[in-house]
Amino acid sequence: MNYCKRCLYPANHPLQITFDEQGVCSGCRVHEEKDILDWCERENKLRGILNSFRSTSGKIFDCVIPVSGARDSYYIVHMVKNAFNMNPLLVSYNKHYNTKRGIRNLAYLRTLFDCDIIMKTVSPSVVKKVTRATVRAMGSIYWHCIAGSTALPVQVATKFKIPLVIWGVHQGCDQVGMFSHLDEVEMTRKYRKEHDLMGFEAKDLLESCSELTERDIEPYRYPHDKDIEAVGVRGLYLSNYIRWDSKSQHEHMMKLYKYESADQQRTFDFYNDVDCFHYSGLHDYIKYLKYGYGKVTDHACREIRLKRLSREQGIGLVRKFVDKKPIDTPLFLEWIDTEENELFGFIDRFRDEQIWQRKENGSWELKDSILNHISDTGVEAVRLPVNETCEFFISPLRDETVSEDNYVLVARGYVGV
Repeated sequence: MNYCKRCLYPANHPLQITFDEQGVCSGCRVHEEKDILDWCERENKLRGILNSFRSTSGKIFDCVIPVSGARDSYYIVHMVKNAFNMNPLLVSYNKHYNTKRGIRNLAYLRTLFDCDIIMKTVSPSVVKKVTRATVRAMGSIYWHCIAGSTALPVQVATKFKIPLVIWGVHQGCDQVGMFSHLDEVEMTRKYRKEHDLMGFEAKDLLESCSELTERDIEPYRYPHDKDIEAVGVRGLYLSNYIRWDSKSQHEHMMKLYKYESADQQRTFDFYNDVDCFHYSGLHDYIKYLKYGYGKVTDHACREIRLKRLSREQGIGLVRKFVDKKPIDTPLFLEWIDTEENELFGFIDRFRDEQIWQRKENGSWELKDSILNHISDTGVEAVRLPVNETCEFFISPLRDETVSEDNYVLVARGYVGV
């Protein structure tokens, strides 16, 4: 397997990655733009775009912002409402795998920013049917989370005639350099299907699962192009106009709003996915079983590019976390009512044969790993300096009496501050 000489990404990255003559990946090359673009100019351009969507009457919302109890939700709302003085409508799809910490983060988000919010909770029985179907069809326990959280904001924008949806970072740009920041790509149905949804639209599940109905998949349907065009809905990524740095942004939100971070099972990043039991656990382990790498590689690549980790330090973190078995598997198995061997039997069908091989005894082994490429020729020629430390912090809990022992489906939405 070919690995980037600067970061740790393999050639089998599912978002499609390329390498130049120096062995540096397209993601690293596009990331170099973060150090050369005039971000003040980019931000001013964004301000002009947002002003064109601002409601002149003040009676309707200026934009829709998808939010959750983690990731970049606080930062996006902070920038849109406080820095750009827009009036957003928040929209949140209930993932069902919620932690109590994530529920608190979301409750404080809507309260501290004093924003209206629309939340959608799909029937648990339907979500379980959909998840059983996606495990069989694509080896994913998380498809419903991505499909729901990317469809609902556009559904709301179309229904209420709010022509702007504001997203955070474009993963295809940030991870693999699919686009330049200057391309200013926007959210599209095509990108969502091919990359976010692994090639499966909601309607495709109907063909593979007779148990599902049209009504079951409605929450996961992207609005029709004609409906989107009638309203003129656009989906902007802030990362095209603001220098994106997830670590520093989260720490700023922890300082301003007491965003709660948390230890994660399979990575050193304590900030991004504290709202979900499985994202950095079973879901990430499944990613490893498919492609031979997990979120720890994503996070290490990001920090290498931001000059907070050396390549060797990143590889050390991969060694520590990448094959660590998750402790949340029994919780998921109980929720979906299946056996462990059945679940992983389905996952085995989706292992990438570029990186995995099955032995005669039926077990699987990696053909290669970044751990074998620490001293590759050409690494020194493209090495980035390390200018900062890379320490992540666990913030104080707002409620120290609560234990994270099971999913929270719904809870109090507003809190006293």
